[in-house]
Amino acid sequence: MSKPMSWIDVHLPEMARPYAHLARLDKPIGSWLLAWPAFWSVAIVTDSLSLPEIMKLLAMFGWWAILIRGAGCTINDFFDRDFDKKVERTKSRPLASGALSPAQGLWWLGVQLVLGLGVLLQVNTLTFFLGFIHVPLVFAYPLMKRLTYWPQAFLGVMISWGAFMGSTAVTGSINHSVVHPLYISSFFWTLVYDTIYAHQDKEDDAKAGVKSTALRFGDLTKQWVSAFGIATILALALSGYNANISWPYYIFLAIAAGQLIWQISTVNLSSPADCGRKFVSNQWFGAIIFAGVILGKHFA
Repeated sequence: MSKPMSWIDVHLPEMARPYAHLARLDKPIGSWLLAWPAFWSVAIVTDSLSLPEIMKLLAMFGWWAILIRGAGCTINDFFDRDFDKKVERTKSRPLASGALSPAQGLWWLGVQLVLGLGVLLQVNTLTFFLGFIHVPLVFAYPLMKRLTYWPQAFLGVMISWGAFMGSTAVTGSINHSVVHPLYISSFFWTLVYDTIYAHQDKEDDAKAGVKSTALRFGDLTKQWVSAFGIATILALALSGYNANISWPYYIFLAIAAGQLIWQISTVNLSSPADCGRKFVSNQWFGAIIFAGVILGKHFA
């Protein structure tokens, strides 16, 4: 069965298409998952910024997430290009299929990193420094699945980084009592959604010697991710409490908890398609929490 065409194949020049596919520009879920912790952080620590200032920061972190996520996909595909050739879901990726050479992939990686870090020059030095030291984490993540059955934990460390950066962009410092629980909540949330995601490729991963929490947990996956989901909600509640957010936040937190319960209870871990759908649904979990923070701050 042929791969369905995306907007990249329809609207972009032929020369640009493999680069856009390498950055997964037609699959924005990864950018959302990187952006939400930063968005939450900006919203939860903001007290005196004007609406235009807040919107500027959200736009900046949105572009940062798109570019750094694209860089992460590029380095991941560079390391995995030989393995990806053997997996049905990934064999058409530009580096695996030969649409781009490894040298072209590295060139594109450099472009995205320069632009992604350049976006952060609009704010203070501490935020730029945090963005700079985040880059080695982005590079290291693809290697973790060769070393440990917990690469999803390392992803949680890396993809939650925006929680720190949002705070420093607004206040010039990290509000520890608010931001650390926020970061921890994103860490455990990552373990939920990326363990579900990893079940898509568990058979191919097992044959290739690639490790994941999906393989580590096996038949106990739902019990493990349920515990991670509880930790996610508790940490978000603590962050909101320490930030003195009012009651609407907790209503939305309950709705978000329901979304996690729905994901975990209904996902068919033997169906790659259903795992993919549940994974993508996490963009709405992030949006629910963000809406709760905004309304909770408004009614504080």
